[in-house]
Amino acid sequence: MSWILALPLLIPFVTAIAVFLLSNSPKMSARVSLAGSLAGLVAALFLFAEVASTGVVAGQMGGWPAPFGITLVADMLSAIMVVITAITAVAVALYALGEIGAEQSRLGYHALFQVLIGGVSGAFLTGDLFNLYVWFEVMLISSFGLLILGGRPEQIDGAVKYVALNLVSTILFLSGIGLLYGETGTLNMADLSRVVAEHPDQGMMTLIALLFMIAFGVKSAVFPLFFWLPASYHTPGFAVSAVFAGLLTKVGVYSLIRAFTLIFVSQPEVTHTILLWVAGFTMVTGVLGAAAQSEFRRILSFHIVSQIGYMVLGLALFTPLALVGSVFYLVHHIIVKANLFLISGISQRMTGSGELYRIGGLYAAAPLLAALFLIPAFSLAGFPPLSGFWAKYVLVKASLDADAWIIAGVALLVGLLTIYSMTKIWAEAFWKDDPSGRIPKAPQDGPPLWPCYAAVVFLAVLTICVGLVPGPFLAFAETAATQLLSSDAYINAVLGAQE
Repeated sequence: MSWILALPLLIPFVTAIAVFLLSNSPKMSARVSLAGSLAGLVAALFLFAEVASTGVVAGQMGGWPAPFGITLVADMLSAIMVVITAITAVAVALYALGEIGAEQSRLGYHALFQVLIGGVSGAFLTGDLFNLYVWFEVMLISSFGLLILGGRPEQIDGAVKYVALNLVSTILFLSGIGLLYGETGTLNMADLSRVVAEHPDQGMMTLIALLFMIAFGVKSAVFPLFFWLPASYHTPGFAVSAVFAGLLTKVGVYSLIRAFTLIFVSQPEVTHTILLWVAGFTMVTGVLGAAAQSEFRRILSFHIVSQIGYMVLGLALFTPLALVGSVFYLVHHIIVKANLFLISGISQRMTGSGELYRIGGLYAAAPLLAALFLIPAFSLAGFPPLSGFWAKYVLVKASLDADAWIIAGVALLVGLLTIYSMTKIWAEAFWKDDPSGRIPKAPQDGPPLWPCYAAVVFLAVLTICVGLVPGPFLAFAETAATQLLSSDAYINAVLGAQE
């Protein structure tokens, strides 16, 4: 079991070493990065198959028994997230063949990218809070390196804001870890599930829970802690933006789900009520921010914030159907949002700008790109039968079943405003003529464009498949929700793994 759990972590780091040694050969390092990402996808699928067939799997690194050693554990939620991380890595590594030039490759793009993927996978598989902090730091270091790659002033400005607020989150996270360890004597999440529930001072446990909520809230970019995201995600290269948009905030959401279904569940009338308000305000402020923007990636960045609200909504409602909606929404959003950022990159290569009022004519010049844009855009807005429709339908139904009529109305209204933003991008970038009077086209120099299109088609096909055949994906999400609400299998797998 240890090897099954460790491979999705080892492969990205081994690949990172290989591409670093090949940094003077940009084409070879890019191909090795793609090969490593494909190998990581195979390992992730193997782990998913094991979890689907046998249930929760856990392993103790170095032979130290839980809760004293380093535990890796995968339930259905972890396995799903590792698979979707690997899928995103393959798409972005493929796209990078058509975007990342020789200079960026020599500066370490491919190595940093693989380290980031390893950090994300580690966060999904770790079984204790301190190692979750370690994986957060791995992600922060590698993502900062990717943000400043190229050294443009706007990149540095965005990176400073990104790192400053994430360091605040780190301090809060470490403070929470210290307080929790002082009160319970353990940081193993399975062990904490038992110890926190039996702690005599539940008021202190709730205060510590709120500290973790703020720390993970910054990572998730929820209201009112989201300002670092739209200030930074539009500044790096498009391959970097896509992997950030798809994965980084989802690690924060995953951490919230894990903490507030496994550890801090004794006073949901306090913690989950706060999360419900946070979810509503996150949805509204994000979509209003997107409506006010006129730059392609800024619009998409604010929509990341808005869509995070839907994921937190399912956790806040804390019902089986609501958690199914959260898990399904995570999968849907990672695919769709990464794809929209990749499409924005192709658009900018053809038009020379991301400002919507300066560009146009893409429908006539690149009808395939226009069609590929409509798939994730409609899915993000919740059009049937695409994946976004099913994700929003499940969450709205869960809200109505819980008599949360107001939040259900907010979710529907935000969906309508999302349509407005996607329509604005379509009307300005694709439908109207280019204001300059020229026909948009990709530059003839630089890396080839076909890998970019291949990555976009790959993700678009996945979006269509999830939308047209939602049954298996909803079934996996239901299994994940069941395991989250009944943690016995998780606890037994971890604390019984040493026997």
